[in-house]
Amino acid sequence: MGESFSANHLSNMFKLKKYACPFSLRLLYVFIPLIVKFCICASVFYFFISFRFDQIIWCILSNSSVIDGDSYSSMNESEEEDVENSFFEGGESSSSVHDAQYFDDIIGEHVYKPDVPVQLIPFKGLVFKSLKLAIKMYSEYAEIGGFDVRLSTQSRFDNKIIKKKHVICNHGGKQKKKSCETLGTSGVRRKRNSNSRAIGCQAKILFESVYGTPDYKVFQFDELHNLPLEKRSDLKKARQMSYSEKEFIVRASTSKIGPTMAHKLRASLKRGYEFVKPKVVDYKNLKRDINRVIGYKDAQMIVNTMNDRRAHYPNYSFEFNCQDDVLDCMFWADEMEKAYYAEFGDVISFDATFRTNKYRMVFVPFTAIDHHKKSVTVGSGLLSNESIESYSWLLKAFLKTHGKEPTLFLTDQDAAIKQAVENVFRNSKHRLCMWHIMKKLKKRYYFNIFEIYYLLISNDLFTNTDFRKRFSKLVWDINMKPDVFEVKWGLLMKEFNLEDTRWFKDMFTIRDSWIPGYFSDITMCGLMKTTSRSESMNSFFNTYSKSGNLLLNFMMNYDTAIQKQRNTQRELDRASKKASYKMQTPREIELQASKVYTSTLFFEVQKQIYKACFFCTYSYVGIEDGWEVYIVQHNNSKSDFKNEFKVEIKAEEKKINCSCEHFKCMGVLCRHAFTIMMRCGIKEIPESFESCLDIVRDDKKRLTLFAEKQQMLLKEFESDYISPGLKSKTDGEVVCKLLGVTIPIPEEINIHVPEVQSNKGTGIKKRIPSAGEVAYENSKKEHRMCSGCGKRVPHNLRTCPERVGAAKSAKDS
Repeated sequence: MGESFSANHLSNMFKLKKYACPFSLRLLYVFIPLIVKFCICASVFYFFISFRFDQIIWCILSNSSVIDGDSYSSMNESEEEDVENSFFEGGESSSSVHDAQYFDDIIGEHVYKPDVPVQLIPFKGLVFKSLKLAIKMYSEYAEIGGFDVRLSTQSRFDNKIIKKKHVICNHGGKQKKKSCETLGTSGVRRKRNSNSRAIGCQAKILFESVYGTPDYKVFQFDELHNLPLEKRSDLKKARQMSYSEKEFIVRASTSKIGPTMAHKLRASLKRGYEFVKPKVVDYKNLKRDINRVIGYKDAQMIVNTMNDRRAHYPNYSFEFNCQDDVLDCMFWADEMEKAYYAEFGDVISFDATFRTNKYRMVFVPFTAIDHHKKSVTVGSGLLSNESIESYSWLLKAFLKTHGKEPTLFLTDQDAAIKQAVENVFRNSKHRLCMWHIMKKLKKRYYFNIFEIYYLLISNDLFTNTDFRKRFSKLVWDINMKPDVFEVKWGLLMKEFNLEDTRWFKDMFTIRDSWIPGYFSDITMCGLMKTTSRSESMNSFFNTYSKSGNLLLNFMMNYDTAIQKQRNTQRELDRASKKASYKMQTPREIELQASKVYTSTLFFEVQKQIYKACFFCTYSYVGIEDGWEVYIVQHNNSKSDFKNEFKVEIKAEEKKINCSCEHFKCMGVLCRHAFTIMMRCGIKEIPESFESCLDIVRDDKKRLTLFAEKQQMLLKEFESDYISPGLKSKTDGEVVCKLLGVTIPIPEEINIHVPEVQSNKGTGIKKRIPSAGEVAYENSKKEHRMCSGCGKRVPHNLRTCPERVGAAKSAKDS
């Protein structure tokens, strides 16, 4: 049986055979434990010394007078205030560029040391005059070393003075644990995959307050990183946007250019993406920051901004209304819009548009026609709902601003607008849009307030080109008198058996609201017969604004659209003054007309003069009440209802009237009037329709205001350089400057933004479902009964398999 060997056996052996054991072996037995213990202690000491030796040497060198707290005390107060916001943004790792790896075999992982001049390396005990100076020092060290930093935890004395402040590497910290479940996730939105910056880097610095003083000292400094360092140009700080770049993004948004397209445009202007340091996500985040700063203060800020304009802009009008401290209605008009209304306000078109702001407030521009026959805006409003009360308030604000009612007010058949116009504009003629009425003729039914009326018109009538042609000619003729229209309407209805059709009866009842003949006594009534001008203007404004706008953003987009509109008019004015026309007749009156009218109107006048010379004849009747009376016949008249027209003229007083009333309706003299004027030797057109806006265009006050704005804008774009004292974070002051708000963000909010409205035409903001989702939803619906097989199945009688099979069998047999 074997015996186990142990230390006791060895000891007994030495005792029993004491004199047999050599002396050297006994010495070795005594000193072996001591040697082992010494080796262990030496290894531990060597490990500690070798790991901290470099730092100990750096700290000794750093105690010289090169680095002290005063070396960072030269910052001014504005620089100190901006430190925390200027340098501590989370960064994304890019390619490694710096090999400061050492001590790999002992630690067991890669370790990197920043390559920074020794005089800039902080050390324990280094004192600074303030915490912001200390943080600035470490941020500069991190920038040179090639890593981003962020502010971390802190502790305070009595929740007031900061006791300790941690500033860590941007890759410090632990990753958040994510849960994932593959079952039952049909109604759960899938989270996007993203790279985490927190990978446990231990590099950090800890600042501690010096008790009894405002100073802070370095309490702990860990220099080593566990990931490769970056180039200085790849750091997050290098991606910070300058003010001019933020200004570029905001200004681009006023023309409906989003962040992605703005980034592409910026890269094109800079001649390469490598010269645009901010990424697309930084451009997108700017809007997020602006929305975060403004937020629920949007309504209060827009009201304050508009009140500031009313106080400082010449002849600026602004009205608003609140319901329970919630913004309900707004109306505004500047000096130019008031001048337009004074000159061109005889006929006004009025229509609402949607999807211009995030609250779905209805945007309502008022539209007129200028001397170039272009649409111009004479006032605008925003409504939170389309009630009779809201429209009535808006029209009252319009009337208060302009001081007089329009002669003719054109709208669609909206019941709320109709009632509001009747309540406010008692002296104006309300006209309905003919296009909307004629559009309903093509439908099988139409809506009228709360009822649905069916036309009950046969298919033959819809396809009857003779009826459609005669009916259109009847309702669109501007020269037909009301009594003649009523007779012709009755004959047409009787011919096609439409006397009892509900829609035609209703339209005949309100004929004085849409038939042109009933407005012949109103000046300029022929300029607008439909709301197409308003529809076009709404489309024009929608090219500059979008549904996600704050009210401040919407107002910036509105200003940009108005500038475009007025610039177009200025260009047309300049073109009219410089234009040289080819004369079609030898008459001097045509040459003089080219100097009086704008280009657009001159071509219409030229056409009338040409027809007066070559297609019109006249006969003298006599003198009636001081007027010379003539009868003018047009030999090739296809558009005029009558071939003969009565023209009265007082040559000495430069007055002329024609029974066609073309000048009254359209603002341009007719061919019949030109025929008699040339017969009487009149060589000039009275300058009653000369350019109406010269006094507005030459206003010195407005020009001075424009020059001041240009100078302010120039100063904002003078430099792309961010000084150390300029905050990179988009705070309230920067947001106000970007949005052109001259007053600070209010602390007290008395006017709140409205809830998101659901008005007519706003639609439902919902994504388009996929084909699979549509099929799934349809599969849950109960099927209709098939009359062929008598079952609830997804087919009908025509596609029923039993019926199709039976028909096929019968055919084969």
